[in-house]
Amino acid sequence: MAFLDSCKAPPYVSSMIRSFRDKALERFFGTGDGRRLSVQNTRRIANILRALDDASRPEDMNLPGFRFRALTGREKGRYAGNASGNWRITFGWTKGDATDVNLEDCH
Repeated sequence: MAFLDSCKAPPYVSSMIRSFRDKALERFFGTGDGRRLSVQNTRRIANILRALDDASRPEDMNLPGFRFRALTGREKGRYAGNASGNWRITFGWTKGDATDVNLEDCH
């Protein structure tokens, strides 16, 4: 059983994460293998991904400790939450699904 599988909703509920930009993050989401992630705190990453997968709109990510925010400028239309230090998880939102989920260094 994959690491995050035990935390997902029953199979009749569709996933809200449609796509990933970061292959290591996608692998972690699917298998729990965080060896290729650029951050050490994989538990926090798992919590953020779980919340994102359960979200029905971007504002559902406005949870304590996530420091959720809408991005501006050239990133307008995307959202971010703090992952660890300078690292953040960013995502877009299309037709009720998170898209292009990414783990990026914001500095």
